[in-house]
Amino acid sequence: MKYTYAHNIYRSLIMSTKKTGAKKVVAKVKTFTKEVAKKVEKKVIVKKVSKKVVKKDYAKMALALHKKLKGKLEMVSKGRLSNRDEWSTMYTPGVGAVSSHLAKYPEQAREYTMKRNTVAVISDGTAVLGLGNIGPIAAMPVMEGKCAILKEMAGIDGIPVVLDVHTVEEIIAVVKAIAPTFGAINLEDIAAPQCFEIEERLKKELPIPVMHDDQHGTAIVVLAGLINATKVVKKNLTDLKVVIVGAGAAGRAITLLLLKAGISNVIVTDSKGIIYKGRTGLEGYKRHLSEITNPGKLQGDVMVAATGADVIIGVSGPGTIAQAHVSAMAERAIVFALANPIPEIMPEDAKMAGAYVVATGRSDFANQINNSLVFPGIFRGALDRGVRYITDDMKLAAAKKIASLVKNPTVDEIIPSVNLPGLVKAVASVVK
Repeated sequence: MKYTYAHNIYRSLIMSTKKTGAKKVVAKVKTFTKEVAKKVEKKVIVKKVSKKVVKKDYAKMALALHKKLKGKLEMVSKGRLSNRDEWSTMYTPGVGAVSSHLAKYPEQAREYTMKRNTVAVISDGTAVLGLGNIGPIAAMPVMEGKCAILKEMAGIDGIPVVLDVHTVEEIIAVVKAIAPTFGAINLEDIAAPQCFEIEERLKKELPIPVMHDDQHGTAIVVLAGLINATKVVKKNLTDLKVVIVGAGAAGRAITLLLLKAGISNVIVTDSKGIIYKGRTGLEGYKRHLSEITNPGKLQGDVMVAATGADVIIGVSGPGTIAQAHVSAMAERAIVFALANPIPEIMPEDAKMAGAYVVATGRSDFANQINNSLVFPGIFRGALDRGVRYITDDMKLAAAKKIASLVKNPTVDEIIPSVNLPGLVKAVASVVK
């Protein structure tokens, strides 16, 4: 089949010899040779080009885009100011009537101001993505990104607010001071353990919903992915032995939600090894984790915890999960390596070591565990229904709803895409 073109030309030359003589045939042979050479050369070039993988430099592209846009957000007026009537109702003197009304009935602010559809995305820049404590200015692009997600996915007006204060009391004071403007507060990229107290205090002291997305958004998506992963590996959710590598904000929240979902055998590890009751040096939330996890009272490193485990969830950093850990796990093991941009273990390495289902936090691999699946819908539902608290029951319901959106889970599809139509509406429906 490779020589069909040449063979057809050759046959035509043979026929030409009989009709036109040798000289004309020689001329045709030369033309034929050139044509074949061009075709072969073209095929070789195409073949070489097709093998070359063009890898996009997203870092360079992002720098160029942000510089061009001068930030990702802008303020847009819903009304016009093109004539006297519009000026007199959008602003003075008419606006005075609205202010006077709200002075008497402040509870109606959601009906007369931007409060009904506005979320503050607040960070002090102490725990930004995988970059750590890079400060409020450097945190701004991430907060803008969160606001862009809120707008594009849920039609919510997110306002980024970066704070150059870092103590618990300072952050709480600032957030409480600006809270009247907003319908909800989304805390982002605030380091543990401060983030725990900040969230708990603000939930009690503000009349609007407050959620630390790094904790609860991540936990909800992890549980959603785990619900479907267990279907793929044919195991019962509540029978799982789960190891969580990393005891920071996300690790703590995942632990609490898995326990709430009925998974009793959860083991948490930090940089010093397994957290267990009686381990010296444990304070605050880690001491609490030691009291509610690790029912088998295991002691030792990640290898001890991973041996015989059904699930290992990484929320720490690159290299903290090794192939040896995965090899020591139970059959049909589930590995969620969620550190960004470099996972605790790369998917191909986990699979080579025996993992059956693998998920990461990255969009260039299958099964992306991304809190963007959650927080737009959570805040959409909370704003629409005037919900004051985001409860554990709502988080469980959101995880189950997200999992249900994948009708037939497979090894490479345990979680829906962030672009799935109806995703936000589905999550919002359970917030009530």
